[in-house]
Amino acid sequence: MSEKTLTQNELKFLDEKPGIKLIKAGSYNLNELSELRGTPDLKGQIIDAPVTDKKEVLTMGYFALQPSVDYSAEFNFIEIKVVTKGKMVVRDVEGNKYVAEVGDVLIFSPKTTVIFDGESDGEAVYFKNVAANPSYL
Repeated sequence: MSEKTLTQNELKFLDEKPGIKLIKAGSYNLNELSELRGTPDLKGQIIDAPVTDKKEVLTMGYFALQPSVDYSAEFNFIEIKVVTKGKMVVRDVEGNKYVAEVGDVLIFSPKTTVIFDGESDGEAVYFKNVAANPSYL
């Protein structure tokens, strides 16, 4: 199986094509805030990564998996998972494998089936542009 990672500026919007995108921590070149703000003593960096141009509901949540069995989920909305602990391992229906570790970002685009691998052992904060699932509240 292969692991594909997204590099800066590959897509106009991160939801442009269905599928899974993986942004590894540190793979984006950040802009210096001191230059952007005209403040030489400021130490910091920033970058925006446009996700979508659609205006929809936004939900935030927490997600955790421990080693167990594979399971699949259909994504008909955009979901962004930021791994905060351990690792999340996912696959698409073509068998491409994505291993996200602390600081990495997984992006699931609409019309995508995601297989969460049983070897996953981690936690993530997620954001999705769909209303909260009442059974998750």
